[in-house]
Amino acid sequence: MQFRQQALSKLQSPEEIDLPVRFARPQGWLVLTVTVLFVIAASVWAVTGTVSSTLNAPGILTHGQGSYVLQSPVAGQVTAVLAEEGKRVAAHTPVLRVRTAQGTTVVRTLTAGRLTTMVATIGSVVTTGADVASVERIARADDPLMATLYVPAGSGATVPVGASVDLTVQSVPTQQYGVLRGRVKAVGRTAQSRQRISTFLGSSQLGEEFSQHGQPVAVLVQLDAAPHSKSGYAWSTSDGPPYAVDSMTPASGAVHLAAQHPIDWLLP
Repeated sequence: MQFRQQALSKLQSPEEIDLPVRFARPQGWLVLTVTVLFVIAASVWAVTGTVSSTLNAPGILTHGQGSYVLQSPVAGQVTAVLAEEGKRVAAHTPVLRVRTAQGTTVVRTLTAGRLTTMVATIGSVVTTGADVASVERIARADDPLMATLYVPAGSGATVPVGASVDLTVQSVPTQQYGVLRGRVKAVGRTAQSRQRISTFLGSSQLGEEFSQHGQPVAVLVQLDAAPHSKSGYAWSTSDGPPYAVDSMTPASGAVHLAAQHPIDWLLP
């Protein structure tokens, strides 16, 4: 009771009524001012500022028309290889000569293109329907090179046509020559199965590689032309590599998605 009475008497005493009351220290006002300014600046940036993001995906350089696997129509032993890997071939070009019990059969290409892989060798034994070569479809010698990226199906809808793409090409040192420039030309509507990818690229190994994390969506990238460069395409450096890049070369792409206002992330 003694302490309570002292407190009451202190409150009832008029001695300190006219003393000023200090609500905050100068340091407190400084912190409050800085906080308010920061909130205002953040709000303005959230409405007017933009943030861009990238989507990374594996891919490969192609001519955009796909490939096909050439199969042996007969069973027998390969006695001659008549075409060279990496060279362009016309339709119905002889590729292999196979000796069978009934005689000799010549295996020919189905359509014009570039012989990307020769599986069969002289002396090897092939069965009917066995894969002997892969041919990339190329209608003309000047068909432009493109890139096909395999984007996760859940992210395909976020890729806009016309988006810029930076391509890291496996055969080109990035630190020395930079990245290849391009833009999204088309985005696939359906997910690609392993078999479908294998058929398009003419390689079961690539089909397995690009579908190992699920069925992806194919994104076709048109490369920016640069006639002054050795490769014929634009790079992040002034000239790019002093040599041409070939189709069926692995690459990885960074797709620059549409810029967004930060406030869009907060609004439903």
